[in-house]
Amino acid sequence: MALAGDRLNIYSAGTKPAKATHPLAIQVMGEVGIEIAGQKPKHLTQYLGKLPVRYLVLVCDRANKECPRIWPGMAERLFWPFDDPATVEGSDEQVLAGFRRARDEIRDAIEGWLSVDALNRP
Repeated sequence: MALAGDRLNIYSAGTKPAKATHPLAIQVMGEVGIEIAGQKPKHLTQYLGKLPVRYLVLVCDRANKECPRIWPGMAERLFWPFDDPATVEGSDEQVLAGFRRARDEIRDAIEGWLSVDALNRP
């Protein structure tokens, strides 16, 4: 992950993953130099019970309700709700702005979390 360097291994999964990465997500991440075109959405069962997770970060209400409360190795469960940019309606420019807003809000949340030295807590 660009913001945390080598301090974290990042995995992403969902309770109801899409079939493919949204093209606008690929575009807006590319705008900040992060290539995600090769990424594929995954279901959380790909990791649950197979990978210890120290920090579980949930980013939507549905995941907060549906995601298991306990994961092997979990030290902290974080809920950072963001609006789903794929649900933004309007002009092409408004939809693109929704993806940029989500990208920037997620970046800001991660930077804030890292700034409180979250990774050095016991």
